[in-house]
Amino acid sequence: MAVDLRLYALVDPAVAGGRTLVDLARRLTASATLVQLRDKHGSTRLMIEEARDLRAVLEPEGIPLLVNDRVDVALAAEADGVHIGQDDMPVPDARLLLGRGAIIGLSVKTVEQAKAAPLELLDYVAIGGVYGTTSKENTKAPIGTHGLRAIVDTVRARKANFPICAIAGINAANAGDVIAAGADGVAVISALSLAPDPAKAAQDLRTVVETALARGGRS
Repeated sequence: MAVDLRLYALVDPAVAGGRTLVDLARRLTASATLVQLRDKHGSTRLMIEEARDLRAVLEPEGIPLLVNDRVDVALAAEADGVHIGQDDMPVPDARLLLGRGAIIGLSVKTVEQAKAAPLELLDYVAIGGVYGTTSKENTKAPIGTHGLRAIVDTVRARKANFPICAIAGINAANAGDVIAAGADGVAVISALSLAPDPAKAAQDLRTVVETALARGGRS
């Protein structure tokens, strides 16, 4: 399935700025091109309810919903797919369970992981963390745009034009730089959910991304 990564919004009850996930999603629908439910602490039952509630908001707007890590939750809630990490369910198993029509993305943090990623079974990869972030526990140093470029080159050498987004610490001030480094879009949480006006923050960020893409992306 073709995936639009221009503004990939992650919603997480632990980083929601005091808003409900549904309220947050409603504020983002005018600008987000893809939404991911990330809930590291919720029960399976709660996550299914969250995913179903988000689908009810996003589906009429034509915005796909992915679930972080949890293939079972994605299946139960009839989400559009999953985003999985290097230590989660192997990609071939996720594809077997979800079928060819689902969107499956994979976190890639190193050149070695980019070389090993089963691109033929994936719809996109998310490269990071590019910058420092407080929304996820991560003890590794940010890779920066230089590291992002190296991983983008590795992926695209294997499969030209393969969809790639950048993640971690991205906001309107630096989003143009990650697009210039080769990404097709940005995956963002805090810059949207913790903004005083998430809708405006999303609109501003999408504008930055699209302006950078219009310049030809990579510089």
